[in-house]
Amino acid sequence: MALALEDRLAITELIALHGHLVDEGELDRCQEVFTPDVVYDLSDVAQGPVTGLAALKQAALALGAANPVAHHVTNVVIEEVADGRVLARSKGLGVMADGSCGSVTYEDTVVRVEAGWRICHRKVSARRAPLGGLGQERRGNGGS
Repeated sequence: MALALEDRLAITELIALHGHLVDEGELDRCQEVFTPDVVYDLSDVAQGPVTGLAALKQAALALGAANPVAHHVTNVVIEEVADGRVLARSKGLGVMADGSCGSVTYEDTVVRVEAGWRICHRKVSARRAPLGGLGQERRGNGGS
């Protein structure tokens, strides 16, 4: 059975809500986005996995002024999997206080709980090379 349009919209809004809450410092509302036992995998950005809402809040507070001032999410692609879980991939842009920005890919596992859809696992992967690194071996030799 295909995922209903209403569910796709709810999941897309769920992913977008994360940026609004974090950017406003409303970390106590993260249960509106994540399950209580969420695994937020920041291994690719040298912070390791964070498990649970309290640890996620503490990690954000510990990062302090090094957090982005703005999180923007785009290019949401949703795929239903057999066990009632949904896989959602999206692109994230983080704008820092000094105006610099960076790009990540979010890979989310989303589940339906009593309160609605929630992310139970998020993997954050930094985007560091164009084309996913394809063709980078030509970079140093004048493009030939």
